[in-house]
Amino acid sequence: MIDTDALLGEAVKHFWKTRAHQRKRQGGATGRKDAGNRAAVTGGKHADGFVALIAAIAQDAGLPDTYIHTTQKRPRTIPGYFRPCKEWDVAVTSGNDLVAVVEVKSQVGSFGNNFNNRVEEALGNAIDFWTAYKKGLYQPSSRPWVGYLFMLEEHQKSFQPTKRIDLQPFPVDNDFQELSYAKRYEMVCLRLVRELLYDAACFITSNPRDGINGKFDQPNPELGIKNFSISLFARASAFARIKA
Repeated sequence: MIDTDALLGEAVKHFWKTRAHQRKRQGGATGRKDAGNRAAVTGGKHADGFVALIAAIAQDAGLPDTYIHTTQKRPRTIPGYFRPCKEWDVAVTSGNDLVAVVEVKSQVGSFGNNFNNRVEEALGNAIDFWTAYKKGLYQPSSRPWVGYLFMLEEHQKSFQPTKRIDLQPFPVDNDFQELSYAKRYEMVCLRLVRELLYDAACFITSNPRDGINGKFDQPNPELGIKNFSISLFARASAFARIKA
């Protein structure tokens, strides 16, 4: 297989360089800049390196470029069940078969404000997708592969323990109590996979100082790029051989 660790490092480098460039450039034409991290978020394209990595895994498995959709919106837009359709970050097809879809997400700053939103997105996308599959909306495809890649900023606020949550009469799951947001995201990714909502998840952390040189951390081997890439490679490779 391709060197996914090296490609992931390049994707992390691209992420931080693009964000820094967008923050600097944002508002150049109008003289106004978005506040805080919004300057980088509204620019887009910072996740392109992760998308390219996923595409490279599928291509390395033997699927032609024409089957791997990363740029054009329409081929990446898949029917849903609770909504008309959903645009995924990567969609892989083989003839009339849907091979795989992957969602790429990141979180930089605003950890408390956005944690629930990220979880709701991940759950909603998976439930909508699998319900559509069960209802036959992707026929004649056999079971597709669904992946989730998430990068969290390494920051004091993302690594420090959260305050204890006391609710009555229904207490919070004790596994969440006083966890840092980094540990929360890690546990969420594990549960998404173990509940069979995603075939594989990749969870990494990085910071703008070291990440600009391609450095990142993989806190849990089960959620590492190796497991993620081998799982996707195996599924794409099977389809490549069927279509050969």
